[in-house]
Amino acid sequence: MRRHRNVKIVATLGPASSDYDTIRALFEAGADVFRLNMSHGDHDDIRSRHNIIRDIERDTGRPICILADLQGPKLRCGVFAEDSAEIAEGQKFRFDLDDAPGDATRVQLPHKEIFAALKPGGTLLVNDGKLRLTVDECGADFADCTVVTGGTISNRKGVNVPDVVLPLAALSDKDRKDLEFVCELGVDWLALSFVQRADDVNEARGLVRGRAAVLSKIEKPAAVEAFDSILEASDGIMVARGDLGVECPVEAVPPIQKRLIRRCRAAAKPVIVATQMLESMIDSPMPTRAEVSDVATAIYEGTDAIMLSAESAAGSYPVQAVRTMDNVAIEVESDATYREIIEASRTAILSSTADAIVAAAREIADTTDIKAICCFSHSGSTALKISRERPRVPIIALTPIRETARRMVLSWGCHSVQSEPVERFKYAVVSAVRAAKASEFVTPEDQVVVMAGIPFNVPGSTNILRIAPCDERRIFGAEAD
Repeated sequence: MRRHRNVKIVATLGPASSDYDTIRALFEAGADVFRLNMSHGDHDDIRSRHNIIRDIERDTGRPICILADLQGPKLRCGVFAEDSAEIAEGQKFRFDLDDAPGDATRVQLPHKEIFAALKPGGTLLVNDGKLRLTVDECGADFADCTVVTGGTISNRKGVNVPDVVLPLAALSDKDRKDLEFVCELGVDWLALSFVQRADDVNEARGLVRGRAAVLSKIEKPAAVEAFDSILEASDGIMVARGDLGVECPVEAVPPIQKRLIRRCRAAAKPVIVATQMLESMIDSPMPTRAEVSDVATAIYEGTDAIMLSAESAAGSYPVQAVRTMDNVAIEVESDATYREIIEASRTAILSSTADAIVAAAREIADTTDIKAICCFSHSGSTALKISRERPRVPIIALTPIRETARRMVLSWGCHSVQSEPVERFKYAVVSAVRAAKASEFVTPEDQVVVMAGIPFNVPGSTNILRIAPCDERRIFGAEAD
């Protein structure tokens, strides 16, 4: 099953999409990657959905990528004597460590790390930023604040602290248990929440031990500031615009999104744009025009993937939401302006033999009658490099390693194929051509570019490129390899 677009679609699974028929319908509608949200559902639920995805993978014969998203530490206020209280602009309000029920003057904030990091003049945000308070005075166990934006504050609402790097690890005890569970289960990507610094990524990578690729969610101003080092430590990035839009001024989020996508592409690491992309489709079979424009903007910017959250996990129209994204992507990518933007934003990276070969492959495909670029990749690095080039023709990424085939699904333009191991380049060409024909990318009259590394099955050894006919008689009639 081939897609008629390059950008990938990530669909979150949940109560609205937990059975075989629905998940298969999501896949057939266009979902390439399935997200398992560790904030919702117990391990039995996660295992059941994982197994269903693998059943669909077996039944369709196509690699399917699974992303497990860790919850991260959740900062919440305590409870109120009457479940909620009203606080007004200009009034004083205290957060403290006292576990007594709160009222209109104070409430518990059971996170001593927050008090350790706060300074006068800092900001506290409550309930996704709906309430805003400025810190007047603070100590090891309290923060006296002035209400800037008032409203209703209720039991266990989330608290954000945008101005400081909190002395909190990105992995809670729950996250550590979840990490081990999903890695043993066999997920392909692991998304980290609450990342503030590269050390958070390195800690998780040590626990993962190579069993999954590590993706960092950028949802805090501190992560934006430290982005270059976080990107270097990560295998991929998610622009998590939900919390990012709470902690940063909303007008800052679009330029941050654009900047992060460009940097990820230059680093040849996949990037997902997430949160509220088709939010209205939780309850409506049709998106708003603004949402369609938002999805299109992310695609024009060159993101690898666009993500659905509650739309596919808990909404009334999960399959329609995926189909809408698929239709928008096909329409955008057929626009001449899209190709102009993608090519204008290309960064020339020629620091290795592999970089030079993939750049040459893209140039050949763009200027001659080549129908596809076929690359053999042991680790997936060659596929990532050719994906960075954003060629005009499809990328057929072949690997004998099942886990690599699944991980490559997330990357822009990659049609991932698990192939048989090969030891000679001629048979690699035959394998590539057969994969291209089987997926209807080419006919026997066409030509493809084939890239591989000699010797085979050595990561990072890409050193050969050939223009090959798709007629196997001509391949076998050529000079012996």
